Amino acid sequence: MSYATAPVENLSAAELDQLCINSIRTLSIDAVQQAKSGHPGTPMALAPLVYTIWNRVLRFDPQNPIWPNRDRFVLSNGHASMLLWSALHLTGVQAVNADYETLGTASVSLDDIRRFRQFDSKAPGHPEYHWVSGVETTTGPLGQGVATSVGMAIAQKWLANRYNRPEFEIFDYSIYAVCGDGCLMEGIASEAASLAGHLGLDNLCWIYDNNHITIEGNTRIAFTEDVQTRFIAYGWNVLRVGDANDTDRIEQALEVFRKTKGRPTFIVLDSHIGYGSPHKQDTSAAHGEPLGDDEVRLCKKAYGWPEDAKFLVPDGVYGHFNAGIGKRGAEARQKWMELFESYRAQYADLAVEIEVMQKRELPTGWDRNLPVFPADPKGIAGRDASGKTLNVLAQNIPWFLGGSADLGPSNKTTLTFQGAGDFQADSPGGKNLHFGIREHGMAATVNGLALSKLRAFGASFFIFSDYARPAIRLAALMELPSLFIFTHDAMGDGEDGPTHQPVEHLISLRAIPGLITLRPGDANEVVEAYRYIMQLRHQPAVLVLSRQALPTLDRGKYAPAAGVSQGAYVLADASGGIPEVIIIATGSEVSLAVEAHEKLLSEGIRSRVVSMPSWEIFEQQSRAYRESVLPPNVTARVAVEQASTFGWERYVGTSGQVVGMNTFGASAPLKELQRKFGFEPDHVVAVAKEQLANSGNGNR
Repeated sequence: MSYATAPVENLSAAELDQLCINSIRTLSIDAVQQAKSGHPGTPMALAPLVYTIWNRVLRFDPQNPIWPNRDRFVLSNGHASMLLWSALHLTGVQAVNADYETLGTASVSLDDIRRFRQFDSKAPGHPEYHWVSGVETTTGPLGQGVATSVGMAIAQKWLANRYNRPEFEIFDYSIYAVCGDGCLMEGIASEAASLAGHLGLDNLCWIYDNNHITIEGNTRIAFTEDVQTRFIAYGWNVLRVGDANDTDRIEQALEVFRKTKGRPTFIVLDSHIGYGSPHKQDTSAAHGEPLGDDEVRLCKKAYGWPEDAKFLVPDGVYGHFNAGIGKRGAEARQKWMELFESYRAQYADLAVEIEVMQKRELPTGWDRNLPVFPADPKGIAGRDASGKTLNVLAQNIPWFLGGSADLGPSNKTTLTFQGAGDFQADSPGGKNLHFGIREHGMAATVNGLALSKLRAFGASFFIFSDYARPAIRLAALMELPSLFIFTHDAMGDGEDGPTHQPVEHLISLRAIPGLITLRPGDANEVVEAYRYIMQLRHQPAVLVLSRQALPTLDRGKYAPAAGVSQGAYVLADASGGIPEVIIIATGSEVSLAVEAHEKLLSEGIRSRVVSMPSWEIFEQQSRAYRESVLPPNVTARVAVEQASTFGWERYVGTSGQVVGMNTFGASAPLKELQRKFGFEPDHVVAVAKEQLANSGNGNR
């Protein structure tokens, strides 16, 4: 019998279930075939799973996909994106704009699916958070989705601890993440799973598509470990469903998850990639390429589907989803909204916090009592100024929290005020997160927290930003206000040598579109950097800080540190007109530039010091402002930065000079390294004079 063409009133509930499952399969097949690219095999295999989660289990209202207490669904194996596009379309999920307003249009239309992987389609090749409503996180780089889900689970625990009250379960949602062999091979998934097990995140469920196939063939060529035992060792509750088509068994396993306390749940789901394909089932050919027209027809025949129909959604499918997730989700959200109004009557201040947080806004007085550091030639390390600032902000902003990859005492990111506490399984209200030595997992977890509307930070040494970079890139792609704090920014940890001295890292992070990178030059610039960062709603930031003490500049003599908000500003200038030479510096080299400036002034040379903590912020300023800081007619320019010289030509020009690093560092005390690599005032003065002589700007 062909359920696809039978009158809907003649179909049983089980037949309607199968009709919906096959609609997901055939939409996926047709979209990949029309796009001439994509991954049909996993949607064909996992359609029953996605159907079961969405139509039987998920607490999610398609009419309001940003309802705060919704369950989260993460498709970590994002190459199977047609699973998600089919689900969002068939369930009628509504589009939401950047101001969190429901638009009254479909998040993913049937026409979007017809234009799968095409420009401007809301059905791109991989799930994109900022582009399609109903996508909880951008996935595609394998392992990122499951790791990010750990941040979502931590967020739910923290939110419940702060906001739930007797009779008021304001936050009690669950997180479901689907992953594949590729996700579990990536190291980030191991980092995240280990942390989740330690924290006992019983609101988190990963479903593992165990199909034994990757692009190169059967997983036996590279992946033969006992995955179930591995997750038992992590402290997870491990279940197995032996048939991916058994929706009742899948639903039972998900019910066990919801009843399991004290441990996250890992469900091994045995599946057949390319299910229903006579010639490509259980082969790598079903993984990353269209099936071909002939095989498509054979698959549809196997499903009892009209062989030549394309993008068919039979009568009854939309209605069945509406009667399932549509009805259940609307009722759950309405019940929650009524609960929240009663909650507001009793806990008005907490209700306001929740509403402000959901809009990514900040509470009134969030920047009160921020430290102001007096001028001091001995100064204070960037990391120490950061620690003092963090402890003020975390008290002013209830939902601001974070931690370090086992380097809290060295990064100075530990929150020490009374009541800060540590986030652990038995203390989910703590604001100090301990990520362990898991930089990549930490960065993805921070993204998960940000996706849950918390303001979160993760920290490590700057050299280890390499380990976190893929998740930092995704934060920029998702337009999340994640914060990454990196200390030991240059050669300040001298004796540790080149393995711990970042050289190319600043330019590497500056290359990421949408990421704000800040390297403040003294303690007050650190405070102003935080003032700027905390007001970001749709951009991540990297804050790069010194290990060693930096002189705190006299802001009565030099320009106010508030100039940080413009990315670069004139810190020190000469009287008497346009400068002859400009010295541009960041971070620990700002005070060095000021010393060189004073020496040049003493010799009658009009120099200007520009502190440039952020290229990205500076580029956002008007052309008039940028030219007021760096006058085009002043070509004698020197940049000073303990990092790669690459990229500085955009500010010093092709004739300018950069005092920077063209090699790796070395193991030696800091002063020796500064002498060796030219980071001394006299050397900067000599370079400035050379520039002046070559430019013809000066009077000498």
